[in-house]
Amino acid sequence: MRETELFLAVARVTFLSAREKGILLKNLDNIKGLRLLSIEDICAIVGRRIRARSWDPDDIERSVDRDIAALSRYGIGWTSIENADYPPALREIYDPPFVVFWRGDLPDPEQGAVAIVGTRMPTGTGAELAYRLGREFGEAGIAVVSGLARGIDAAAHRGNVDALARSVAVIASGPDRVYPRCNARLAERLLDGGGCVLSEYPPGAEPLAWRFPARNRLIAGLARSVVVVEAPERSGALITASFALDEGRDLYVGADCLGSTRAAGTRSLAESGARAVKSAREVVADWYCAERRVAGRWPKGARRGRQLALDFENEMNA
Repeated sequence: MRETELFLAVARVTFLSAREKGILLKNLDNIKGLRLLSIEDICAIVGRRIRARSWDPDDIERSVDRDIAALSRYGIGWTSIENADYPPALREIYDPPFVVFWRGDLPDPEQGAVAIVGTRMPTGTGAELAYRLGREFGEAGIAVVSGLARGIDAAAHRGNVDALARSVAVIASGPDRVYPRCNARLAERLLDGGGCVLSEYPPGAEPLAWRFPARNRLIAGLARSVVVVEAPERSGALITASFALDEGRDLYVGADCLGSTRAAGTRSLAESGARAVKSAREVVADWYCAERRVAGRWPKGARRGRQLALDFENEMNA
């Protein structure tokens, strides 16, 4: 319990990066030690000047008490970047969260995952394509990572869940507060199917506007590839696409939506070099055929993905 208290307390020191929180953690034995520190003390520990608007360690301790109660009440798990069960894909990104919270089961690091994102107000074509891609990836045993938002996100999750895949929803609030509420039933279906609702924010955290762009780096980070199905200009999905490129993830766009009135951002990505795809097979073929070329054989445990890749190769060569 003392270790949990200390990790959760350090996680709430919001003006520090994950690396700095790790440094601070190594200098503390318990949460009481954090209460004794001033801002100047923390500056000395992490090695930089900090301009924090406020520092109230007593409030942090009270928040940790509420966090621990909520973890038990809602069955929420947590892990720190210091721990072995931290999602390895998130360790790779530029700004990994110090702690992640989740309901359900953490994504399997050995299983491929693809992010599917787009507008909250899609056309019928966009919603249909998002659902179909989510289902096709699920049929290949591949989890969809998205943000559980209305529109493209929800359609992609729904298709993935219908295919009995372990879909991953990354949300911009505490894991106990599904937003929007209209997708609460979808979240429960996702969890019932072995999926995960994951957040870097503690229980009770509200879905504040600035948390959505920050959340998008985790969506891109957890995925091997990102598909932007349908997105207008200045869409949050374009932020996810930017994170994907920064982190070296493959970027695709929905071919069926390039002529859509809601797809100016998608067209811009395509003009910049993102490949337009009509099916999950095209993405899976890229994955498995690339691995086969490098290793000289198909990757182990890739039976369903391998068949999709072979089907697409045969279709292209016909």
